Amino acid sequence: MTNKIIATHNGNFHADDVFSVAALKSIFPPFTLIRTRNLDKIAKADIVIDVGGEYDADAGRFDHHQRGGAGERENGIPYSSFGLIWQKYGVEICGGSKDIAHAVDTGLVSTIDAIDCGHVTGVSEGVSLSQTISMFNPTWQEDAHFDDCFDEAVEFASHVLSRFIASANGGISAREIVAKAIENAEDPRVIVLEKYTPWKRTVHDLSERALYMIYPSQTGQWRIQTVPVEPGSFEDRKPLPSTWAGLSDGELQQVTGIKDAMFCHNGLFIAGAESFESTMRMATIALSD
Repeated sequence: MTNKIIATHNGNFHADDVFSVAALKSIFPPFTLIRTRNLDKIAKADIVIDVGGEYDADAGRFDHHQRGGAGERENGIPYSSFGLIWQKYGVEICGGSKDIAHAVDTGLVSTIDAIDCGHVTGVSEGVSLSQTISMFNPTWQEDAHFDDCFDEAVEFASHVLSRFIASANGGISAREIVAKAIENAEDPRVIVLEKYTPWKRTVHDLSERALYMIYPSQTGQWRIQTVPVEPGSFEDRKPLPSTWAGLSDGELQQVTGIKDAMFCHNGLFIAGAESFESTMRMATIALSD
C-alpha cells in the first residue's frame, strides 16, 4: 500500500484532531503526518483532518469548520473531525463490528465532538478527556515543540481508544451471556451466571422480575448479589434478610443454617458461601424472607 500523507493543522491541538490521528494509526500502516495550514500541502494530502474547510469522506476531507458545519447526529450533537473520521472508519477500526463502533461513538466520540463544537448540553462537568488532551499542549513557560507534544497526545489517545473498544466489546459480549442466563433461569427471580459477567444494565433492560444474581468469585467461592431498583442505585428490589447484616462465618452459619456460609455485607446487598449449592440455598431463604 502506498504510504499515505495525512494532514492536520499545526499549532495548538484539541481532542478531535488528536483522536482522529490515533484512530487512523490503528488501521493504516505507517503514514506521513504533516501539521500545517499551507493550502498547497493540504491539497496534496491523501487525508485531511480538521483543516481545509471541506468535508468529503470519499475524497478524504474531514473538516467541520466550514460554514454550515459537517452535519449532526440525530440527538443534535454536531460532528467534529473525529466524528467524521469515525463515520468513515469506525466499523473497520472495531474489526467490522457495527455494534462496537456504535458503542464507542456513544461513549467517547460523540462527547469529544460535543465539546469541540460547543454543544455541551448533557456533558458531565469536571475534567474531561478533551481537557486532558488539551493539557498536552506546551504552556507559555515551556520550551517545547507543538509537534512533539502532539505525538505524545496521540500516543495517549491511542491507548484510551483501544480501551474504549475493548470495553465496548466486553459489554456487548456480556449482554449476550446475561441475556441467555435470564432466558435459561429456572426461577426468573434468581439468575445464575457461570462466571462473573457485568450484568446490571442487561438485567434492568430485560428482566423486571430478577431479584438476585448468583455467580462464582475469582477465589472460587460463590456470591449472591441483590439487583438494585435501577443501575447505580443503592436501593435494592429485595435486600437480603436483615438478620444476616454484617455477620460472617460461624455467626452467619448459625443464623442461616448453612454450614459453609461465609459473610453478608452490612448493607445487605451481597453475601457468599463456599459452594454453589449453599449460595442457592441463601437465595431460597432470602426469597421467603
